[in-house]
Amino acid sequence: IYVTATQALHLSMGCAPAGPAGTGKTETTKDLASACGKACYVFNCSGEMNYESMGNIFKGLASSGSWGCFDEFNRLVPEVLSVCSVQFKAVTDAIKQKKKMFILQEDEIKLDPTCGVFITMNPG
Repeated sequence: IYVTATQALHLSMGCAPAGPAGTGKTETTKDLASACGKACYVFNCSGEMNYESMGNIFKGLASSGSWGCFDEFNRLVPEVLSVCSVQFKAVTDAIKQKKKMFILQEDEIKLDPTCGVFITMNPG
């Protein structure tokens, strides 16, 4: 997974490690972040999360250059997933365009292009 994840980050994309529950997807992501000298924050997703909280998380990750691991991503409601995908695309587009600043939720954000986003999903 290390090669796949680092290639995804190099291509300004996210990464979604796959596998059954309890197989170490989140721990592997945290270990890779540690090996790369990056802070990795794990967010346990739930149906109570809204697009504003997700946007604030993306703002923080993008401005600090940290990595985010969204655990149990499949628990987000479809309406939030829809807006979340647009927010994530705004970040990746800014990285690909080598921008120093970009707009997210009407806020101008200073961009650290070394940020990264990982998601994990478990069946059920």
